[in-house]
Amino acid sequence: MPLLNDLIERLQWLPGIGRKTAQRLAFYLQKMEPEKVKELSDAIVRARLELKECSSCHNLSEQDPCEICKAPNRDNDRICVVEQPSDVMVIEKTSEYRGLYHVLHGAISPIDNIGPDDLRIDTLVKRVQPGKIDEVIIATNPTTEGDITAIYIAKLLKPLGISVTRIARGLPMGSDLDLADITTLSRAIEGRREL
Repeated sequence: MPLLNDLIERLQWLPGIGRKTAQRLAFYLQKMEPEKVKELSDAIVRARLELKECSSCHNLSEQDPCEICKAPNRDNDRICVVEQPSDVMVIEKTSEYRGLYHVLHGAISPIDNIGPDDLRIDTLVKRVQPGKIDEVIIATNPTTEGDITAIYIAKLLKPLGISVTRIARGLPMGSDLDLADITTLSRAIEGRREL
């Protein structure tokens, strides 16, 4: 079945989709109503062609500047730095943060030949003007690459007199201490706060 095999191969291009999952998706798509399959394919094409990068924060949006950058109720003296547009969505779901964002589109990774010039760090430095921005919150992933990126950005911004903070890391809700790795437990103790 060349058509089915072709679909399975192409579905594997998506991150986190192995052969078995691609196969399940391919068979599921065959059971869907043809108009639903068309709606799905149209949504994929539209999103790919019509979403663009905000010229200010580099988040994905249908307009430039994006909805967050132009919202009048945002805290304009605070910027949260994240690796990917998906990170903005996750933080926004918490309703805890009301400032602006800056999306790097990756993290420094020497192994993958990704350096600071491959990210949107230069535009971050241009955005961060003393007296205009009070705090930069670095919310890169808790990985070696995320830590390297956070340290690099902090070294660039601290001489400007800007407060640079890093989001706290620790144990997820509902987990047991004996299941935590040493690094996570150490960081949870470091990031403790008064009750």
